[in-house]
Amino acid sequence: MSKKNIKERRFYRAKQEARFVDDEAVETPQTLDPAYRLAFQDKDFLLREELRPVRFQLELLKPEMMLEEQGIGSTLVIYGSARIPSPEKAQSLVDAAVDDQAKVIAGRLADKARYYEEARRLAFLASSSEFRETDGKRHFVVCSGGGPSIMEAANRGAADAGKESIGLNIVLPHEQAPNGYVTPSLSFRFHYFALRKMHFLLRARAVAAFPGGFGTFDEFFELLTLVQTGKVAKMPILLYGRDFWTRVIDFDELLLEGTISPTDLDLFRIVETAEEGWQKICEFYELDAA
Repeated sequence: MSKKNIKERRFYRAKQEARFVDDEAVETPQTLDPAYRLAFQDKDFLLREELRPVRFQLELLKPEMMLEEQGIGSTLVIYGSARIPSPEKAQSLVDAAVDDQAKVIAGRLADKARYYEEARRLAFLASSSEFRETDGKRHFVVCSGGGPSIMEAANRGAADAGKESIGLNIVLPHEQAPNGYVTPSLSFRFHYFALRKMHFLLRARAVAAFPGGFGTFDEFFELLTLVQTGKVAKMPILLYGRDFWTRVIDFDELLLEGTISPTDLDLFRIVETAEEGWQKICEFYELDAA
């Protein structure tokens, strides 16, 4: 007499149910109507306004589950402009300028091409560190926005070290695709900026912000606010480029205006080189940077 396994599953899994639907050959007015579709296979239903909370949850869960399955324990997040050229493209950007203002802008962007190399080098140092593999997890895995410029440099630096890296891309009205250095199985796409920013920080153990625009400022200031208010534990927050950051933001004036406290200026450090930034991270966690 055969025994039934008490642990045996009694309900079909969703994948099996979906296969039953795919194999279904009967076509009637009832089966062809959208109302008859399985809810989780009904794209029109999932995209309804009322389903936004469900989409929030799905966008939170999918990357979280996949990062956990792939053993990603912590990340080094690198923010920065999508417009700063790599050194090899800097001159062509200047040559393409057609008027005086465009020439000034192109010249300044070209001057910042060195930050592409610093971001690439920082990612390489983190990806090459000996303490990456601990407690069965991989740590200081490089994470960028997945796009061009500084983001590309970050993923490229990890690839230079022969290691994986994460790209958190966002759907935009204009065409955008992940840069070619993001590890394919760690390349995610988001609809909601809020969920994307949450995933930037869920595993972050250090953040480096390179010169950038509205997006970089948004990400940087949200992180500062979270740490300032105690919603996120302190971590190394690095600003790359004293000349840029002190010109575009007058932190001292914010202090004198009384809108921030003197201790708030200790939440971040301004650095210039990849080695200096990596040293700050190692000092914070009492790790040997050598």
